[in-house]
Amino acid sequence: MWVVDGDTIHVRVGARLEKVRYIGVNAPEIPHPEARGWREGGARAFEVNRRLVAGREARRELDVARRDNWGRLLAYVFVKRARARKHLMANAEMLRRGYAQVMTIPPNVKYQARFLKLQREAREVRRGLWGRG
Repeated sequence: MWVVDGDTIHVRVGARLEKVRYIGVNAPEIPHPEARGWREGGARAFEVNRRLVAGREARRELDVARRDNWGRLLAYVFVKRARARKHLMANAEMLRRGYAQVMTIPPNVKYQARFLKLQREAREVRRGLWGRG
């Protein structure tokens, strides 16, 4: 598994490589490598996501709509943490750390209330990108 940006990863599913978009969140964009530099927020979100998921064992949970208009697999991504019994949901963790914001697109709304709570808490304490002036 490797990271594309703050809300998208590539994973191997059998013999295929799948682009997976996190359901319910949106992180700042990273311009094309030939563009003039990375936007600061996009680069920071990429790095947080990379440290969170790269090289780790993960499982995907799908919702109602399985793919977006660009053919990406839509999923809640749970990563295995060292010495922990529970997996950590990357979608929720990006919100909790303040490097993504809620972007609900029905019918994929399973964790919407949880996501809104995490975003509100991150904003209130000015965590991550919410703390930038």
